[in-house]
Amino acid sequence: MTKLGFLATLVGTGLLIGSPAALAQVPNTVAPMTTGEMTMAQSPKTGTLKVPGAMLYYESWGTGPMLLLIPGGPQDAGVFADLARALADRYTVVAYDPRGNSRSTFDGDIEPFDLDIQGDDAAALIDTLGQGAAYVMGTSGGAHIGLNLAARYPEKVRAIVAHEPPSTTLLDDPAEAIAFDEALHATYKSEGVEAAMGMFFGAAGMSEGPEGEDAAPDFDMSPEAAETFERVSGNFEYWLAHAMLPLSYYTPDVETLKTGAPQVIVGIGAESKGSPIEELSMALVNALGVEPVTFPGDHTGFEQHAGAFAEALHQSLGAN
Repeated sequence: MTKLGFLATLVGTGLLIGSPAALAQVPNTVAPMTTGEMTMAQSPKTGTLKVPGAMLYYESWGTGPMLLLIPGGPQDAGVFADLARALADRYTVVAYDPRGNSRSTFDGDIEPFDLDIQGDDAAALIDTLGQGAAYVMGTSGGAHIGLNLAARYPEKVRAIVAHEPPSTTLLDDPAEAIAFDEALHATYKSEGVEAAMGMFFGAAGMSEGPEGEDAAPDFDMSPEAAETFERVSGNFEYWLAHAMLPLSYYTPDVETLKTGAPQVIVGIGAESKGSPIEELSMALVNALGVEPVTFPGDHTGFEQHAGAFAEALHQSLGAN
């Protein structure tokens, strides 16, 4: 596994990673399941949905009201596998690869990342699989997709949890953060993926180390997790070329979202305190005039602490 593959599961958008030390705390806290529950929830149903210009890949677990999970940045449905299993006794959990990532492919040439189109894709999944309405949880850049969906299709969203949304443009002074993302994109264009991610490692305080790019993470991965690593690492090219800057420049429709229909819940990881993503998430909290909800873990808490994260998510949605 290359270091890029390792980093792939940590990245939501420029400047944002989970803590490598926290990631090493695997295994997660999913509660044991009965034999019947495991039969129902261990392996998802998979499918595809044709939408204008693309074919979306999705995975579905369990029964109950639909809960749509939207991954961030270069991630795909695989990062939610343990979380989905932990919720499958209460929801029909649907996770998908956003168009341009992994198994959700364009009909023709690669197209630029467009938040409105991404929101339309999420709405189409809800129409097809959720009988017109769903709970939604988006993480990092996926929170932006969910917020776009909620503002433009409020009737399709029962409630939304925006987990650690990178709300750069809502900062009092977003210039420094945006300048870094633009510099990262320029490095990608002039020198390629490896150079851009080297720049990212440096900014994140993660040195290449003596073993270099081909060093594997120092913990065991399941075959399922290894496959996810490989897929997501392959999405860096699209993310750097097409998605990173639109996500950085995106400003949620705060005035529409403040109406309270649907309710917007902003989740921030307990282990993200004092980090850049806490500041970015609080920018949305302050703009909406709401109180943040604490979730287990950090930016990737839904993987590290899947069981506890599932309970916090269920409780957050319970009043809706």
